Amino acid sequence: MTTEYTGGSDPKRIMELLWGAPERVRRGPKPRLSVDQIVAVATEIADAEGLAALSMRRVAERLGVTAMSLYTYVPGKAELLDLMLDRVCAETAKPEDVPGGWRARLQLVARETWALYLRHPWLLHVATNRPVLGPNLIARYDYELRAVEGTGLTDIEMDLVVTMVNDYVHGAVRSALAAVALPRDSGKTDDEWWEELAPLLDKVYDADRFPVASRVGTAAGTEYAAALDPARAFEFGLARILDGIAVLISRGAPD
Repeated sequence: MTTEYTGGSDPKRIMELLWGAPERVRRGPKPRLSVDQIVAVATEIADAEGLAALSMRRVAERLGVTAMSLYTYVPGKAELLDLMLDRVCAETAKPEDVPGGWRARLQLVARETWALYLRHPWLLHVATNRPVLGPNLIARYDYELRAVEGTGLTDIEMDLVVTMVNDYVHGAVRSALAAVALPRDSGKTDDEWWEELAPLLDKVYDADRFPVASRVGTAAGTEYAAALDPARAFEFGLARILDGIAVLISRGAPD
């Protein structure tokens, strides 16, 4: 799927839309729609069908208006995407009191981000190298940084730790999303796929040739009742990431 990029919108207009600048004076009847309504419908379309299905025309159809009328609210798809991203960033929980110190706080950040991707799979296809500087995204970044505030890390190290955790989640969640999408897209469950493949594999597979793969693969397959367990792999990897951060903090965060 094609990657979409944030930051391609008109700077002045997107800042007005993100930060709630006063509405432009309109002549005539009261507007039928709000920007929030438009962004909510666009998000629903992307959630259900992906970013490839998203267009100003499609959103207009869902709202029962003409595509041209949407442009009086949102200048184009670039601005719409930026607004969508900032909107979903508001969904992550940001409790102030999290028992367990920095580790529990970072764990919460990672799990909330994991859940956000599962709700909005299109986020995997949005590159944020030029981030949307909206209130919800900045609030989320501030909360993530405060997870490691006071640990002795420098400001740059705090940013790098948060980036590392988010990059890990971004990569780990792909297999979870694929596990959800594959049965739907292929029309075949994992059990059906395996029942069809297993007899054929038995004819060619030599366990003595691949003893470690055979032993570990059998143990894993029995444990997971599948080829992999994305949620379990995510938690295991997250724990190891946090272990590494603990070493960094205990050593005074050397370069």
